[in-house]
Amino acid sequence: MRLKEIQRTAHQAWSPAGHHPIRLALGTSAQQLDASFNTTAAIEIFEMDFADPSLEMHLKGSLPTTNRLHSIVWVNFGMGADCTGGRLVGGSENGSLTVYNPEAIISSGADAVVGQSDKHTGPVRALDFNPFQSNLLASGAIDSEIYIWDLNNLSSPMTPGTKTQPAEDISVVSWNRQVQHILASANPSGKAVVWDLRKNEPIIKISDHSNRMHCSGMLWHPDVATQLVLASEDDRLPVIQMWDLRFATSPLKVLEKHTRGILSISWSQADSELLLSSAKDNRILCWNPNTGEVIYELPTTNQWCFDVQWCPRNPALLSTASFDGRITVYSVMGGSLKAQQQSTVDKISSSFDTMDPFGTGQVLPPLQVPQPTAQDTIVPPLKKPPKWVRRPVGASFAFGGKLITFENTKVPPMQSPQPIPRQVFISQVSTETEFLQRSRELQATLQSGSFNSYCQAKIQNAKSDAEQDIWKFLLVNFEDEARIKFLKLLGFSKDELDRKVFHQHFITVSVIKVQPILSFKSDARTSGSVSPSDFFSPKKSTHFQIPVSCDTDGLISQALLVGNFEGAVDLCLNDCRYAEAILLSISGGEELLKKTQQKYLSKQKNSISMLISSVVTQNWRDIVESCELDNWKEALAALLTYAHPEDFAGLCDTLGRRLEHESTEKRCLQACLCYICSGNVEKLVECWALHRDCSSPLGLEDLVEKVMLLRKSIERLRNSEVAVQSPVLAEKLTCYASILAAEGSLSTAMAYLPDNSYQVRNLILNHPLSFPASLSYNSVFFTVFSPQPEITMLKDRLFNSCFHLGLQEGWNDPPTVRGGPRKKKMPDNYTPPAPITAPVMGFPAEAPQPPSHTQVPPGAPQEPSVQVCLQQRAAILDFNSKAYRGNGVILYLCTCVYQLLQQLPAERVEQREIPAEHMILKTTFDSLVQRCQLAAGDPQTKRKLDDAGKRLGHLYDKLREQSLSHHILDGLHEISRCVASQNYQRGLEVHTQVVSSSNFSEISAFMPILKVVITIANKLGV
Repeated sequence: MRLKEIQRTAHQAWSPAGHHPIRLALGTSAQQLDASFNTTAAIEIFEMDFADPSLEMHLKGSLPTTNRLHSIVWVNFGMGADCTGGRLVGGSENGSLTVYNPEAIISSGADAVVGQSDKHTGPVRALDFNPFQSNLLASGAIDSEIYIWDLNNLSSPMTPGTKTQPAEDISVVSWNRQVQHILASANPSGKAVVWDLRKNEPIIKISDHSNRMHCSGMLWHPDVATQLVLASEDDRLPVIQMWDLRFATSPLKVLEKHTRGILSISWSQADSELLLSSAKDNRILCWNPNTGEVIYELPTTNQWCFDVQWCPRNPALLSTASFDGRITVYSVMGGSLKAQQQSTVDKISSSFDTMDPFGTGQVLPPLQVPQPTAQDTIVPPLKKPPKWVRRPVGASFAFGGKLITFENTKVPPMQSPQPIPRQVFISQVSTETEFLQRSRELQATLQSGSFNSYCQAKIQNAKSDAEQDIWKFLLVNFEDEARIKFLKLLGFSKDELDRKVFHQHFITVSVIKVQPILSFKSDARTSGSVSPSDFFSPKKSTHFQIPVSCDTDGLISQALLVGNFEGAVDLCLNDCRYAEAILLSISGGEELLKKTQQKYLSKQKNSISMLISSVVTQNWRDIVESCELDNWKEALAALLTYAHPEDFAGLCDTLGRRLEHESTEKRCLQACLCYICSGNVEKLVECWALHRDCSSPLGLEDLVEKVMLLRKSIERLRNSEVAVQSPVLAEKLTCYASILAAEGSLSTAMAYLPDNSYQVRNLILNHPLSFPASLSYNSVFFTVFSPQPEITMLKDRLFNSCFHLGLQEGWNDPPTVRGGPRKKKMPDNYTPPAPITAPVMGFPAEAPQPPSHTQVPPGAPQEPSVQVCLQQRAAILDFNSKAYRGNGVILYLCTCVYQLLQQLPAERVEQREIPAEHMILKTTFDSLVQRCQLAAGDPQTKRKLDDAGKRLGHLYDKLREQSLSHHILDGLHEISRCVASQNYQRGLEVHTQVVSSSNFSEISAFMPILKVVITIANKLGV
């Protein structure tokens, strides 16, 4: 792609690689005249702003010279610390060699000429500097003159050896890029001489046996010390010969694409697979010397380019000098010419004066140049990426914690192109080592069942008292007499309380017994008629009187005499004689006793009356809902002692909700203890997740450990699987499984996944290193059906069932969260069906189903429902029998599922028509595929074409949806026109342009297969 251009007839030299910014020096070319016959000469330095879309170069400095130049080079000798400067060396037509200071030319200083020598006797046509010692410069002129100059002292140059005979002009000199003391020179007759400066003599001579090799250029290989190329200017032999000095009898390779003599060559120092050549056939080609393939051709005008050069600093840039007086800068990376076209339009518009030519006194508006209707021109880049854009190393993370790395190790260049073996390393990356260790410990505990020792270890390693209490409560769930041990953890021990009661009773009894003894001794001293034996003798019965007066005692007596216990109890209660009231209510029956208890308790307002009331009435909800939260331990202890098993869980949850409502961390942990006692996994998860950070892996591990241990304890008590329906738990387990999968523990992650985590489940199952091959049938089978809602539901159910069938005996993963109803236990007398010993070709005959009473619109097709199909195949999905274990049942189930899906209603999709303006694309591409199928002979190509016919359907769908951008549509139409004219090479170029300048996700479904079809068509010549 053309970037910059200027009208000059000159030789050119790029600034060195270390120079910044990039500049281009031009020296007026000798033996060339422009249309004005101007004979002046100058050295000019230009700077390029590539952010400016225009073709202009900015002139930084100019120096008039007395002689025109045959050659010019810019060396980094004398470059300053600011990466500017260096030296310009020009070889003139009168034999003088002049050294210039570029910075002085830019600043118009008087000391622009640093040095000059007239040692040569004729035009200096060849210049080159040593890449290892920048002060060494080689020059070549007429009569086989070759001098080696030291830029520090131009007065005494040296020669590489005696002049070659017969004496000829030196057309090119070149330093070896690997060995600093090797220099090569060539002359127009086609002979090349390699000099060893340590010996000051030629060590080898190369010449073409046809004697038609008129050498116009010679370059050493950038990487291989023994290889060089020679370019021929003779129209009878327009070739580039690659020679290897180890086999100097004949060329190693001959590059033949030019039709006329080659004028200039340039070898990229950044990529040895890029060699430029310009010839008299008006073509500039870029070769891969290793393969002899032309990988790029610059779009040029119909003029000879006598000089091409790569830019040392930016390897994608190159410059050309042509005989029509143009210096042009190109980029081999391609691009769009839209900005340049707009810049040209703006220049045309601004060239007209805005003054009014008619004298009306008004300024004319800017000239509106009509925009061309042609499409935006895309210049393609190189066919293959050059070395400077290839990744020297690379790394990419993959699913499952896999890290894929590669590196392009530098290997010595070989004589012939051969595939270089490269290594790709796949390693497992684990960033959460503590998380994985704890997860493995949990997994081992769940499989071995050693829950007590696991909880004991957690208690010992707990970092806080609250964490220790939680694990103590979880441990009690796996022990006998859990309620009594919960009471001990709350600080209420029955044995300790018995000791306290006994001690208190002993003190009270002792006090009571001491007082009668003292009284007895006092009475004995005052009354001598009472003997000790009389004290213990039985007393005679005395008569008593039954009161029937109108006072309280009389009324109570009258009520008892007539059997009115209720009235007697009321009288006792009114007179605060509670003991008599309780005793009488017992004789009056259970109903009267309850009423008496209620009346008594309603009148008592001391600190323990509510507790006594709850104990007597067994109404513990009032205690749970009304007690102070600071007494949560006492309330929980009362529930553990008195609550009925059916009411215990609900009352614990109520107390936990009250604690959780306080929204403090302390109350949250206390609520978690209540939920552990009740076995409520859902509330434990929600409470923990609300007040604890579960976003980190270790935070999730804390939660999962407690949930799984609590769940196992409940399953142990109930002797059945626990169905947990908690969206919060499902979300946390999905995150937990995702982290496990990212760390490489795929099988463990699969065990924790909830049933509705389809995306993560499919990623794990489709991973090539996840599970044995016996499970791959499921993931492959269920990817071919259309996603109808009914089919998706049925598919997921059977998929999960098939997956669990594939597990081997003894698999003891932690149970996953299941939202469906609990499975029924099979009866003991259940007889499993006979094993399958033959392929299933169809289902057995079914009993006729009763007709459905569902109202169906007239004329609607009668289709089987999903529920009926599931009921008819209920026996197939009974997975509790060991007779169904194994890989064969998986294949059988897949067959059953396929037949079930065949009976489901097909998805009705009404396809829209492709717009008329795009129908030509479908017609052209389908016709191309058909022609290729008729011409293809090998089965592999036919399979590719069959696949192409299907995958092109993605393109037609996007055309129907009109979802493609205008840029892609324009490119597709251009490709269609190229296919119609059988210009497949141009079609592939346009294809590359579209792919490189579009969003790959928009075209990835059809553009790769389209390239395959065009390539096949080009190969078959259809």
